[in-house]
Amino acid sequence: MTEKYKIYISEDTKTRLINDAELFEFTRADGTVNLNGFLKELIVNYFEQYRKDNDELLQNMLSDLTSVKSLKSKDASLLADRIIRTYINNKEQGTGKSAVITLTVSGESYNIIRIIENNLLSDNSLSGYIKDMFLSYLSIPRNKREEIIFRPTYEAINRAISESRILTFTSTNNNIKITAEPYLIATSKEEQFSYLLCHTSQYYKDHTFRLSRLRNVFVTSDKFVRDDKIYERLALMGMKRPHSAAPDIHAVIRMTERGKQMYKMIVKNRPAVTSIDGDKYTFDWPEMQLEDYFRRFGKEAVVMRPKSLKNRLHNYYESALEAYEAK
Repeated sequence: MTEKYKIYISEDTKTRLINDAELFEFTRADGTVNLNGFLKELIVNYFEQYRKDNDELLQNMLSDLTSVKSLKSKDASLLADRIIRTYINNKEQGTGKSAVITLTVSGESYNIIRIIENNLLSDNSLSGYIKDMFLSYLSIPRNKREEIIFRPTYEAINRAISESRILTFTSTNNNIKITAEPYLIATSKEEQFSYLLCHTSQYYKDHTFRLSRLRNVFVTSDKFVRDDKIYERLALMGMKRPHSAAPDIHAVIRMTERGKQMYKMIVKNRPAVTSIDGDKYTFDWPEMQLEDYFRRFGKEAVVMRPKSLKNRLHNYYESALEAYEAK
């Protein structure tokens, strides 16, 4: 069964939902953002949590209101519901242009919509209920939103970690089945994405995989023995840079005053400095991460060592110069 519904929200809310759909890589075959596919996953994976959180909030407010002796129980219930809808859920008043989304649901998402229609609307509309759910979702930090959208994956990984079970999965980066020993889930502070940090059985290497890019996650019946050294290594990686499992290099970079200011201002994927000696900044960080970060600095940050990193950036700027000088 397939049905279409009109959901009325603000233009700002629509933009933020599209942004999440793009960040979590919900795309069609032609590369365009698949907002409807994303919203279906949001409804399926967030409905129970949203309903539970709303019920708890209502009960807590109701308990506080009924403690007022002059207020009857029925009036307290109506007042609590009105407070939630007017002052907590209704966050779009006066936020500019309105927008409409045509939500096409089927399967599990259709069943949830029918449950909402039949049981949870009272004097609210379906559009209003779904809008409130979207706003509640958007109020959550990005890494937690990612866990919501990919809830079955997140729960399977946590189960495998807690039970020390071998995990198999594929990735959107390739369709090769990976067999791994999962150790922990960590969040990148700059990107606010969650990553699985694991040790792969077939390659005997540490690996990191972004949660939203995992597919066909399966918890096997096979168990593994946790290695404390591997855990310590992965835990350190999780604190420093969960998005990269590459080994560190020792690098020294000379910065101008402008370069120092840029280093303070550009925080995304910024490498942690080991030591500073005047204009010389020392880093113990993966080479590719250093290259990617300092590409935007130009002459304001010059690699002194190692030679390999110096050559990488030299070649990058040289090829850019050749492109600009080409007729």
